Amino acid sequence: MNFLTIGHRGVMGVEPENTLRSFVAAQAAGLDVIELDLHLSKDGALVVMHDADVDRTTDGSGPIAEKTLAELRALDAGRGERIPVFEEVVDAVSAPLQAEIKNAAAARALAEVMHRRDLVARVEVLSFHDEALAEISRLVPGVRTALVASRYGTDVVERATAVGAGTLVLNIRRLTLEVVERARKADLRIIGWVVNTQDQLRLVRALELDGATTDYPEIKRTGRFTA
Repeated sequence: MNFLTIGHRGVMGVEPENTLRSFVAAQAAGLDVIELDLHLSKDGALVVMHDADVDRTTDGSGPIAEKTLAELRALDAGRGERIPVFEEVVDAVSAPLQAEIKNAAAARALAEVMHRRDLVARVEVLSFHDEALAEISRLVPGVRTALVASRYGTDVVERATAVGAGTLVLNIRRLTLEVVERARKADLRIIGWVVNTQDQLRLVRALELDGATTDYPEIKRTGRFTA
């Protein structure tokens, strides 16, 4: 399998994260997959944003869950960009997507869109939360899922297999050869994040990971030549 380069919230190192501008730039740069984050607005829209509140990435403040889609649309998400909903990203780019969900409620909303738009083949669902992955797997037969972990030990492999995930997306700062070997024995793919330097890229290639999540499109160009 080819080494995958995954655009983290688009190309958040150079464009406003989780915006259509960032996703289009990621696709134009030739990244293989585009990663994004989903939250539910007060009125149930599946909005694309990483944090639970809007303070860091917009000119507004407060929790996403306490704002309607119209209120969220009024905010500037960077360089005049608006907060997109998931369906807009599906239409704006043709690349495969990784959609990270935070809870079971988001899983249910995403499942509805995946069924309606026939996205099972195109969208891999990610989460730090085992129960969210279990819920999307229940609702969308055949869905590909990945367990994300930042602080973890070798037990992360058992967690992934318990919820039927086929991939681990792991913080490279804690990644060890032991974890990699256990994951391989369990037939799991492994993606490393966040890979933004040549040293980090060399590490994930040396560990023979399946891909790297990056903030910068340059990783795509250099990844082919790093071993």
